[in-house]
Amino acid sequence: MKLIDDFLNNITMYRLVLYFLLALILWGMVMSFFGLLSFSPLSLIFSVGFLIAVSWTTNKVFAWGFNAVTNLESVYITALILALIITPAKSLHDVAFLFWAAVLAMGSKYILAIGGKHLFNPAALAVAITALTINSSSSWWVGTAVMLPLVLAGGLLVIRKIDRADLAFSFLVASFLTIGMASILRGTDLITTITKTIIDSPWLFFIAIMLTEPLTTPPTKKLQAVYGALVGLFFYPLTPELALVAGNVFSYLASPKEKLFLTLKEKIQLAPDVYDFVYEPDKKLNFSAGQYLEWTLTHPRPDDRGNRRYFTLASSPTEKDLRIGVKFDKARSSSFKTALLNSNNIVASQLAGEFTLSKDPNIKLAFVAGGIGITPFRSMIKFLTDAGQKRDIVLFYANSAGQEPVYRETLEKIPVKYITGRLSDRDIAEGAPDWKERKFYLSGSHAMVTGVEDTLRKMGLPRSQIKTDYFPGFA
Repeated sequence: MKLIDDFLNNITMYRLVLYFLLALILWGMVMSFFGLLSFSPLSLIFSVGFLIAVSWTTNKVFAWGFNAVTNLESVYITALILALIITPAKSLHDVAFLFWAAVLAMGSKYILAIGGKHLFNPAALAVAITALTINSSSSWWVGTAVMLPLVLAGGLLVIRKIDRADLAFSFLVASFLTIGMASILRGTDLITTITKTIIDSPWLFFIAIMLTEPLTTPPTKKLQAVYGALVGLFFYPLTPELALVAGNVFSYLASPKEKLFLTLKEKIQLAPDVYDFVYEPDKKLNFSAGQYLEWTLTHPRPDDRGNRRYFTLASSPTEKDLRIGVKFDKARSSSFKTALLNSNNIVASQLAGEFTLSKDPNIKLAFVAGGIGITPFRSMIKFLTDAGQKRDIVLFYANSAGQEPVYRETLEKIPVKYITGRLSDRDIAEGAPDWKERKFYLSGSHAMVTGVEDTLRKMGLPRSQIKTDYFPGFA
């Protein structure tokens, strides 16, 4: 698992999905070459190239017309999804289907959007509309038995990367219920029906790629569970694309809709490899201390990690400006971070995160931060200080030897225990003798968070008293 997590922590979600889709296309070419799919490799190559060309051109036109920031990874991802769910072209009518699907998918991101946030999954909406208008339908050829091994392997990686297992599970439960009811009503064998659904349907691809699309997914796990169940209930009575469009309506109503354009006010070097970026937003953002945003920075020649990142807000909801703390690796800094150091403007959206303060002020807390994982705690402590709220908190701050603590002025409003290296059970017992009474918040690298969580569980602390951060800085 460690090797898998190390790989996932060094690639962005968008780039992982892009590579996964490309792998599926290549695998489809191989399978079609051996006659295991109902089309030729050449027709697939043509369809992929045509969809990418039309999508790229259409996106350019709409981005220019709406004066909007564009993301090429998103364009390619949508084009490849369309290529995997629409049968490759064999006639001029098929080419027209591909053309309008690509145009509608790109156009929906700009036209059917409010506050810069599109309402519907672009590929699903495009296929649904095109099917109704030009009398064509999607085959979802990616959901066939010969594609299953790669769909399963890549799909599990995507779900693990973006921490959407709960969403997938709620969809599974709801869709199995509809399958079961349909099987009983039709008098068919339930086990056979479920087996066929798993092996020879778009079910797994739909979950991993379509259902989890971040821009049309609710921000909290509870809302994601409702969203997954809703789409699951509609999945078989309707077509997959219509089920997703119906779920998107709920998701939009339940999700934050802010898209912020930010101007750099100040760049502060907190440590040799850590900078604090302070931005002035174009409008007020309402958020809870500890939440994060998706940050998009268009720059030339983006590397494998792309032009989007997730960063936790280090600022408090009581502050006018928004700030993020970013760690730089001078030996292998990404193109995004290199551009960030030299850019004055950036776009932020997709407010999310449940790593927030307990509503009960009487619960004793223990914050455990590793490195730049300190950012959500800076937000929380600053908020409590400004709001005049008293909480019983102790902070464990683990850093590398010789590494200067960041945000020290804010952190010292509460008791802080600085640790060099890994936090041990002895450190915890000495720093918080009443540790059994506290709720622990863990934020940092994946290895650090899982390591401290294991230590706490071995000490006898129940899982209900441990809250871990999906730390977006590594996404």
